[in-house]
Amino acid sequence: ASLPDSASAPSPRLCLLQREEGESYGFRLRVERGRLGHIIRQVASGGAADAVGLRDGDRLLEVNDRYVDDLPHPEVARKIRFSGNQLCLLVLDGEAYEQVFYQGRDLQSVVRASKGRGCRPPRLCHITKDPVSGLGINFTPAEGEKGRFSVSLVRGGAAERAGVCRGDLLVWMNGATVSDLTHAALSRMRKKCGHHITILVVDGESEKHYKQQGIPILPVMAVPHHLPHRARKLRLLSDSEGFGFVLQLEKTASGRTLHVLRELESGRPAERAGLRDGDLLLEVNGESVESLRHQEIVERVRQSGQEVSVTTTTPQGLEFYTKLGLSPLLFCEDQTDQANEGTTAASSAAERTSRPRLCSLQKGPLGFGFNLGCVPQRPGTFISQVTFGGPGQRAGLHVGDVVLKVNGQSVAGKYLEEVMALMKKGGNVLSLLVTDQ
Repeated sequence: ASLPDSASAPSPRLCLLQREEGESYGFRLRVERGRLGHIIRQVASGGAADAVGLRDGDRLLEVNDRYVDDLPHPEVARKIRFSGNQLCLLVLDGEAYEQVFYQGRDLQSVVRASKGRGCRPPRLCHITKDPVSGLGINFTPAEGEKGRFSVSLVRGGAAERAGVCRGDLLVWMNGATVSDLTHAALSRMRKKCGHHITILVVDGESEKHYKQQGIPILPVMAVPHHLPHRARKLRLLSDSEGFGFVLQLEKTASGRTLHVLRELESGRPAERAGLRDGDLLLEVNGESVESLRHQEIVERVRQSGQEVSVTTTTPQGLEFYTKLGLSPLLFCEDQTDQANEGTTAASSAAERTSRPRLCSLQKGPLGFGFNLGCVPQRPGTFISQVTFGGPGQRAGLHVGDVVLKVNGQSVAGKYLEEVMALMKKGGNVLSLLVTDQ
């Protein structure tokens, strides 16, 4: 379905894909030399993508209500991989995409205009029962609407502390969507939860917006609150003898095969980075280990040379997300910017003072390797994400850096869209004056 648009505006299309367990979505996502954007290719006839009108050459703008055009390709592919069996894509046909780009228009503005008024994302809240007031939440069915439940809270109770707000609507509980449930079935489900429940909630105005746009409210779109487990992405810098851990292949009682970090040596890079004995390896340098053989993973680590990034979780974390039907990588904490080697930490701290730094970047195949952020409706721009190994990291950018100048021009008082427009004018070369305030 096309989203609302004016006669002259490009018209992004919303595509809602559903697949059966174990099936693919029936398309490939590419980046191609000499072409812009994340490109939809090889749409399989009769597949999930073909069924909802995804076309060869379409450019991907959003995944599950998150803007992705400025993200590195591996990160976009990750977001699709973590979506489970339901995927919400916003796309623009290739010709319209290139017109927007060459006209110097801001693609994010095009997306906002096509979708109308924005809304707040849903929240995934983990509630632990209070010994006195219990879970601190009740669910009330909306009159005449099956499967629609509002929440009522105990003031200051466990649910409120976990991020649930008054007036929220319940979307999902412990891995199950509630839209097909009666109140009695929901009550039975809640009683079975014991001392913990994990729920997906959204405020009423945002729910109305999602419904008007035809966008499903999914856990992958959520902001996490009080989740007991989060995967961690860490950067290890080798010493003269390696990284200081052994990777073992181990089987669980259920027969599942896992790659486990063992024999962490005291004072060595792995331990200093924060890894723990028994941690489970999920990714090496951003690549999932799920489909790799053990020896292939070991080779990936060896081929990394002096520096490797690993994403890990605990056995308890894997069990938590598996029970919810979610990927343990979904709400991963990126800690690759944290210093993990004594000498490196000392020199890093000395280099990163509050004095402005001039960072010169050359655009790579996937962009400049960083994202910008801002406080909504306020001027001021900061570095919100730096891609591991990308041009931004190599130039010395860090998450949290405040942007002072773009290509020699002050951006004081300018909004995010204005700063991005200045960056695009520079083409493939970018000069940023930043400070780590």
